[in-house]
Amino acid sequence: MDEPTLDSAVIMSDQVIIEGKLTALSLHSDGNLRWVDSGKDRCLNLEREVIGVSLEDSRVVVKCAVESGGGVVCCKSMVKRTKFQFQPCSQDFPDIWFQKIREYLHSLDRPKRLFVLVNPYGGKKSASTIFVHVVKPLLDDAEIQITLQETKYQLHAKELVYGLDLTKYDGIVCVSGDGILVEVVNGLLERNDWETAIKKPIGVIPAGTGNGMAKSLLDSVGYPCSAFDAALAIIRGHKRSLDVVTVSQGKTRFFSVLMLAWGLVADIDIESEKWRWMGSARIELYAIHRIISLRKYNGRIHFVPASGYEAYVDKISQKVESLHDVPLCTLSEKEIGAQRRGYAGPNIDLRTMNWRTIDGPFVSVWIHNVPWGGEDAMAAPEAKFSDGCVDVILIKVCPKLGLLSVLTEVSKGNHVKSPHVLYFKVKAFVLEPGTPVKDSTRGGIIDCDGEVLARGNGTYKCDQKSLMSYDSLQITVDQALATLFSPPT
Repeated sequence: MDEPTLDSAVIMSDQVIIEGKLTALSLHSDGNLRWVDSGKDRCLNLEREVIGVSLEDSRVVVKCAVESGGGVVCCKSMVKRTKFQFQPCSQDFPDIWFQKIREYLHSLDRPKRLFVLVNPYGGKKSASTIFVHVVKPLLDDAEIQITLQETKYQLHAKELVYGLDLTKYDGIVCVSGDGILVEVVNGLLERNDWETAIKKPIGVIPAGTGNGMAKSLLDSVGYPCSAFDAALAIIRGHKRSLDVVTVSQGKTRFFSVLMLAWGLVADIDIESEKWRWMGSARIELYAIHRIISLRKYNGRIHFVPASGYEAYVDKISQKVESLHDVPLCTLSEKEIGAQRRGYAGPNIDLRTMNWRTIDGPFVSVWIHNVPWGGEDAMAAPEAKFSDGCVDVILIKVCPKLGLLSVLTEVSKGNHVKSPHVLYFKVKAFVLEPGTPVKDSTRGGIIDCDGEVLARGNGTYKCDQKSLMSYDSLQITVDQALATLFSPPT
């Protein structure tokens, strides 16, 4: 509980009984409840520490989430759920205290109705348990009405939000890994009313294999990546904007919020599925396997550097002399309207930008929208949620031992300090993927937000259909397009 702050106007005060002791309690206009306990001034802040309030017999029960103390905790919340109870001496005052505290909480623009999506199949299949035992008790304390829906198959969440009556809800909550969040964003942007739909706040509860967005949100304010802290952030109702990336190929669009990878990172992420029987160790072990049998890919990238990175990219790239050398994906308004409804990507003129080119071969091309790709992978330590840019992490040449060192530093974000890693921000990007240097009959894998966007010939599960072909694709950024529930910054 907070230490007392400077005096503010008193909304109401009364003699109350707290833990069998008579004391003076006051509610102030700054949202603080103040009283004296064993000779010490005490303070409870309604905005930061109170979840909800109830009236039980003649007692007012204030439901709280307060710091438990005890040093740094890396994976469990440092906040605990507790109750503060008091009994006013005057018979009519319990109702008045209850209403005053409730009114203050309602004035904070907190969500009152949420549509909750739970993915029972993702990760360790623990999302339903996490919701029942961690999230729902907090939502109940906050008196938030919920509509609960379990997803039953891939793209089910996208279908649901596409047809959802959004006027019934103050936000959408994803209890899952990052996959359901991506589906929700794509579903909202394919609606006819996408301009208002995409502003509906989205909450993310980490309950899957990849929890990159939840980790990015919570870590940005020093909170552990826990379902408890994520639920509190949603209840408190703070929001922040999020860039949305449009990946385009011809008339096909995919809306990304996390990352895109080609080369080593994509190969490890997708091909390691064949070792899923190993559990969580499969990523690390497959990474070693992939480094030993290292692939380098022919190809080319084109990009528009973000402001402040021009001098850096001058050293590593070539200026594009003719836009005919950049395979831009541009559709007329008529073509866009004819082939799809909803959002078609940011309205920017790519042909007036100063493009740069880097030729392959490449070991890895990794593009990130937020800092964390997962709970243990700070892929882009300088990434921002709404700066209108994406971060590029590029490896062209690197000895195998050096590459192993680079990958071990990803958990701390120190890999970008390696002399073998090129790290910069861009406003737009075009990828021309090619074949492995040692095998021109094969292709590669393009991984976007943890799912395969395109597969080349001879790749893992190449017989499965993917959204795009293994060919040139374009990335553009729409600044601050989406809205997330977020811890207070």
